[in-house]
Amino acid sequence: MFMKIAIPVTDERLATHFGHCEKFAFIEADERGAITSETEYVTPPPHEPGVLPGWLHGHGVTHVIAGGMGQRALQLFQANGIQVVVGAPSDDPESSVRAFLSGTLERTENLCDH
Repeated sequence: MFMKIAIPVTDERLATHFGHCEKFAFIEADERGAITSETEYVTPPPHEPGVLPGWLHGHGVTHVIAGGMGQRALQLFQANGIQVVVGAPSDDPESSVRAFLSGTLERTENLCDH
């Protein structure tokens, strides 16, 4: 299964506050779980509730790895067919994706309370 994974990034690490990141890192992987692309960094539109799920869907994103995300955002991502993993540590995007693909991503609780 092809995957295009988005990671919210600030200072070249996974941003703990999803909606206020500097950029999104996009990384593609194939059905074997191998990374198949160079990391692409894209600046998101200005933060407004409900904008990012549709914007990421428009970029072909299938998965999001995040530190925390509010319940409404989680619902909007699900409605856009995007799977979300929350509770990821603040690591560099490539390490986060490699850990996710290998099943070794250590997760904590969802760090967002709204």
